Amino acid sequence: MLPLTGYQRSPRPITWDEQERLLKELPKHLHDMALFILHSGVRDDVVCNLQWDWEIPVPELNISVFETPPENVKGRRTSKLVVCNRISQTVIEEARGRHPTHVFAMSWRHRELGPIKAMNNSAWQAARSRAGLGDLRVHDLRHTVGMRLREAGVSESTRRDVLWHSNRSVTNHYSMAQIRELHEALEKITQPTNGWNKSLQALKAEHALRKAGTRT
Repeated sequence: MLPLTGYQRSPRPITWDEQERLLKELPKHLHDMALFILHSGVRDDVVCNLQWDWEIPVPELNISVFETPPENVKGRRTSKLVVCNRISQTVIEEARGRHPTHVFAMSWRHRELGPIKAMNNSAWQAARSRAGLGDLRVHDLRHTVGMRLREAGVSESTRRDVLWHSNRSVTNHYSMAQIRELHEALEKITQPTNGWNKSLQALKAEHALRKAGTRT
């Protein structure tokens, strides 16, 4: 067994251009799930298990939140909220009525419409290859959300709540004002701003391309 230190892959947030390339290559069901992650920051296993019974409409914000049970939260200690912005809410509305229990579902060969067990499958891997994104992981979409929130000036405490890095229970302790705070934070990452959202890896790749161009 190799030690993890020195072999762990660094997070790989994507740019808006890379996001566009990826989404174009993904099949419809993965496209919608990836878009939902990019606008909510939740883990892919939560997206796969997201259920209509968890939905709580918030008429004041014209969105829904989803109360995720502890057994579907990493650590299994407390329930958490998935808060939608206008784009992730659009994904929800498009999926409404498609499956009786799960938000995201698809038809399998010779099977009825059913939940999706995992996003990191052969279709994901083929799409990221066609998009020229190497070994991009589904989890990198969460890192992308974190980077975009930070670049939008969202506070660390709010970022932690969005990404479920906080120990407090949203459903037990959050007021409507705090849900609004999370919603407003996620609304800030619905579109590119000022040409930012570039990771160190993206800057290095652009630098390598410029160097290659000067040598030709």
